[in-house]
Amino acid sequence: MAMIPSFFGNRRSSIFDPFSFDVWDPFESFPFSSSSLTTRTPETSAFVNTRIDWKETPEAHVFKADLPGLKKEEVKVEIEDDRVLQISGERKIEKEDKNDTWHRVDRSNGKFSRRFRLPENVKMDQVKASMKNGVLTVTVPKEGVKKPDVKAIEISG
Repeated sequence: MAMIPSFFGNRRSSIFDPFSFDVWDPFESFPFSSSSLTTRTPETSAFVNTRIDWKETPEAHVFKADLPGLKKEEVKVEIEDDRVLQISGERKIEKEDKNDTWHRVDRSNGKFSRRFRLPENVKMDQVKASMKNGVLTVTVPKEGVKKPDVKAIEISG
């Protein structure tokens, strides 16, 4: 067990923390800088861990995002003309009181952003979003499947 903390570094985050800035860097001990491989910064790295599920039902595409502790006013859902759904938001830093003594800080703050290209069969003007108990649900209805017109042809002869 003693090798696990030394292998992964002294990480304080949880894999279940959607705002975690502390992302394991597999190139951390290499002689070249891993920053040349990624452009991740503490301000933008939180989006990497935002957990979002996307399922397709016969009627719609449904996205569910775990955003614990956020209010709906702190989350933005947008759809661009080229059928791109973007879910973004920010958790602000809590105000510190100089008299407080912090023993542990696991909850993180910062911005997140996730983008999804939607298929062509969606009704972009009927997208709905709701937030309940820290879970954002975005429903993108699908256009009805057009059944081909079948015309019976009478066979002569």
